[in-house]
Amino acid sequence: MRYERISVEKIHPLIGAEISDVDLSGPLDDETIAEIHDAWMKHLLIIFRDQSLSPDQHMAFGQRFGKLHIHPAVAFSNQRPEILVVKADENSTRISGEDWHSDVSCEEEPPMGSLLYITTVPPQGGGDTLFADMYRAYESLSEPIRKMLAGMTAVHDGKHVFDRPGYREDRRFPCTEHPVVRTHPVTGRQALFVNRGFTTHIVGLSRNESDAILQMLYRHIETPEFSVRLHWRPNTLACWDNRCTQHRALFDYFPNRRYGERVTVIGERPFFRA
Repeated sequence: MRYERISVEKIHPLIGAEISDVDLSGPLDDETIAEIHDAWMKHLLIIFRDQSLSPDQHMAFGQRFGKLHIHPAVAFSNQRPEILVVKADENSTRISGEDWHSDVSCEEEPPMGSLLYITTVPPQGGGDTLFADMYRAYESLSEPIRKMLAGMTAVHDGKHVFDRPGYREDRRFPCTEHPVVRTHPVTGRQALFVNRGFTTHIVGLSRNESDAILQMLYRHIETPEFSVRLHWRPNTLACWDNRCTQHRALFDYFPNRRYGERVTVIGERPFFRA
C-alpha cells in the first residue's frame, strides 16, 4: 500500500510498524486518519515516536477511531475517566498486564483498540511490552484443531482480576461469553480470542476438557515467532488492535519508574463467521 500523508516502516515480519512524518498533537484531516487506520489494520500494532501529547490531545486522537471506553475497575485520572494511568515505581509490588491478555476482554463489547502513551521509561532499560499476532496463532493450528474450535464459546470474567485492593470501590466485574475464534469485522480474518488474563472456561465442556484445550492454546499463543518486543522510549504512543493481538507487560525494572496513560476505543461484540 502506498501512503501519501504518513511514512510506515515494518518492525517485524508479522506484527508492528512505526509511523513517522505525522504530528498527533495537531488537527489531522480525514485522509490522514484513514491512512493511519489502514496501517493499523494491516500491521495490528502501530508505533509513533517523539510525540508531545496533552491528555486532551491523546483523547482527541483516540476519538477519531470511536467512542472511548471507561475502565470498569481502575481509578480515574485527572477528572478524565477515559484516561487510564499505567505506572510503576519503587512502591510497586506488581503491575497489571503481566500475563498475556487482550484488554478487558470480559466486557460485552471488548475494546477495539488501545492507545498507550509512555512518557517515562526506566533509565537502565526494561519495561518492554510483548505483542503477539492472533491471526497467525489461529492460522498455524492444524486443520482438525481449527475445526474443533469453530463455534466454541468461552467465558471471560473480570471478577478474579479486579476483585482485589487497588481498584475503585464502585468497580464492575463484567462477565461475558465470547467465541473462541472471532472474525475481525474489518479484515474478515479469523483470530484466536482466549487469553490467560480473563478467560475462565470453554462453555459446554468439562473442567478437565476445558483446561486442557485452553492450556494448549495459551502455550501455542506464546510461541515466540508470533510476537514482537516493543522497546519504549519517552514520548512513544503505541496503538494495538485488541481483536487480533494479545500483549504482556514486563516488570523487570524495579525499583525504577515507568509512567504512561492509555485511552481505549470501544469495539463491537465478537462474532464468528465461518
